Amino acid sequence: MHIPKTWIFDLDGVIVETAQFHFKSWKRLADSLDIPFEESHNEALKGVSRAKSLQIILDLDERQVSEKEFQHLMDKKNGWYQNYIAELSPDDILDGIPAFLNKLKEMGAKLVIGSSSKNAQYILDYLQLTETFDAIIDGTKVKKTKPNPEVFLKGARAVGSESEECIVFEDAESGVEAAKRANMVCVGVGGEEVLGEADLVVDSFVDMSPKDLLEKLN
Repeated sequence: MHIPKTWIFDLDGVIVETAQFHFKSWKRLADSLDIPFEESHNEALKGVSRAKSLQIILDLDERQVSEKEFQHLMDKKNGWYQNYIAELSPDDILDGIPAFLNKLKEMGAKLVIGSSSKNAQYILDYLQLTETFDAIIDGTKVKKTKPNPEVFLKGARAVGSESEECIVFEDAESGVEAAKRANMVCVGVGGEEVLGEADLVVDSFVDMSPKDLLEKLN
């Protein structure tokens, strides 16, 4: 395939692994509500909004709360999560990512973050990666969450690219669906059983160059 002009990366699970912080925060909140919540439940929360995640947890116990209490619970969870991610540093960037991003910069590619997280900017700051990306489109800049393609379409527009000029990296099923709905090539990062609809699935970026990846896509 031709060399994509723009490379769009999800954040959680692709650039850095923060799932454990989300799980700890949601688990803490569920425990405070006496709602059973285990790691297996956490899979359903990957790539979805904070509000939808909370609703999924409340539905586990058929719990109903007022709109005010709902907002309070979301804020409480996010406060705990922000405390956890404040411990992040460049050492937490996933293996292979720094070299991969550096090679893309050398190639003159446009780099974009396309994340549902409303904390993406904080995380990138802690990782010292903010200046690496040409555009950051996150949960504060979109109205619709994945699998709606809005985040990726906005990412492309932010750097003056068309969908066919973009390649997306995702670790969640909803993200893969969003990329395909945006008519973009999608590389799944993780397991084939979850990401099988992607054009290519890789375990990680270790010892992987952009050239290697494009050859696998051909």
